[in-house]
Amino acid sequence: MPLALIALAIAAFAVGVSEFAIMGLLPDVATGVDVSIPTAGNLITGYAIGVIVGAPLMTALSTRWARKVTLLTIIGLLIAGNVASALAPDYTTLMIARLVSGVPQGVFFGVGTVVAADLVPAEKRAKAMSIMFGGFTLANVIGVPLGTLLGQQAGWRVTFWAIAGIGLVALAGVFLLVRYEGRPDEVGLRQELASFKSPQVWIAMGMTMLGFGGVFASFTYITPMMTKVAGFDEGSMTPIMVVFGLGMTAGNLLSGRFAGRHLMRSIYVFLSSMAVVLVLFVFTAHDKVLALVTLFLLGMFGFANVPALQMRILDKASGAPTLAAAANLSAFNVANALGAFLGGLAIDQGYGYASPNGVGAALATGGLVLALISGAADRKQAAPGPQPRQATSTAP
Repeated sequence: MPLALIALAIAAFAVGVSEFAIMGLLPDVATGVDVSIPTAGNLITGYAIGVIVGAPLMTALSTRWARKVTLLTIIGLLIAGNVASALAPDYTTLMIARLVSGVPQGVFFGVGTVVAADLVPAEKRAKAMSIMFGGFTLANVIGVPLGTLLGQQAGWRVTFWAIAGIGLVALAGVFLLVRYEGRPDEVGLRQELASFKSPQVWIAMGMTMLGFGGVFASFTYITPMMTKVAGFDEGSMTPIMVVFGLGMTAGNLLSGRFAGRHLMRSIYVFLSSMAVVLVLFVFTAHDKVLALVTLFLLGMFGFANVPALQMRILDKASGAPTLAAAANLSAFNVANALGAFLGGLAIDQGYGYASPNGVGAALATGGLVLALISGAADRKQAAPGPQPRQATSTAP
């Protein structure tokens, strides 16, 4: 595999830590900028808004840029956002800095998946993307716990400085290892927007929103689920999060192995397995051991969908895939908001802290239905049309 994939994986690692490290530092951040913990929690929402708005906007602005230039620019923006977070004197400034930090994420994965796919032959695209997304999964297994520990020991601002340092390493790697290839003049914003005329592109994004919304319906409320239902103490949440991160890593490897050869079949299996796991989680959440096993499986089948769904977008927007791929990353963040909202609604209605798993199962099933519709459309398009009748001679 090309070394450039390692540079992309390091950048993905920086993006992952930038997004999630603050979750373990909310009390420290809240104290540091003199706000309540719920108010500090809005910094997570601010980051997500940056992703949702920034992905299509930045991609549209950069359609005429070489992809290497785009990658360097957005990694630089990631570094700037984390430096600004480390220096922020008050809550408002920190919120702006978090918005800026979120802007590059969707663009990075949108452009990064296209670059990763172009680095290898077609049959190795899934493996290439799994290597790049592997940096993101390692961020959850290693980066976030270490970032939390660093922030608790040395101060939350030090964590943001560390993320900026990782970003600098990624910037150097992309600069040195990713080849410069000028973007063809004929591919511009109009061509990128034209890919959205395909119903299959919209169906693929719907698969992302519903399918991955199932993961977030459950995972958003994993702390009360594991402490109040399964019976773990709050101090156990860091190793519990590592279990989920290990599941994500396994899912990433699973997708890289199978999605490249049997893409739609893999998506069917991953989404249906995730729905089954979430149904089981409604019941296994009441037992410590079973809850951990189920959480691992949720991470595995949930994240196995990420490279696969990105590949689906690249396939269906192959003429000009960058904007569609970035928009699909926005769809992942819409899934975050949708799953969290519906899961919280179930809890508010009095169904208990395990009820978001049932909501997640319904969302994953909806994603599977869309996948089946999309696959059926593929088969219909590939089916040969009626053969013209052979003319028969009437001559004696």
